[in-house]
Amino acid sequence: WFGEGERTLFLFYLFSTSFKMVKSVQVFGRKKNATAVALCREGHGLAKVNGQPLELIQPATLREKVLEPFNILGKDKFAEVDIRVRVKGGGHVAQIYAIRQAIAKSLVAYYQKFVDEASKKQIKDLLLQYDRTLLVADPRRCEPKKFGGAGARARYQKSYR
Repeated sequence: WFGEGERTLFLFYLFSTSFKMVKSVQVFGRKKNATAVALCREGHGLAKVNGQPLELIQPATLREKVLEPFNILGKDKFAEVDIRVRVKGGGHVAQIYAIRQAIAKSLVAYYQKFVDEASKKQIKDLLLQYDRTLLVADPRRCEPKKFGGAGARARYQKSYR
């Protein structure tokens, strides 16, 4: 069929057309022991957490926290990207805060890598102005318990007789 050089060219053409480079970034958000990993890729404005749409996140009061990045920046910024989030560890509230941080950081990273620096800076400034924890992780952790007391700092009551 082909000579050696033609065969190599044909295979290169075949692979280059079938594997289109997808614009995507992977970013994590953390709160206490909860870790959320957001995959942000070019798409049609789809947003899911553990395979479920954001509208199904329970409880409803915390759903508003997850939707904050969308409300601050407007739906138009998210119109050309799909965001899929995987979250595990921690409790309900910690997971919600990890999700919202992952979503916000992923959009900033996507805009930095594939759009332009000016719009990325505008998005970052809006998010930081609203709430710093949307982009910066909270370093506080649970302090371990010590001996001689019920918890990390509390001591057993002292008695003299």
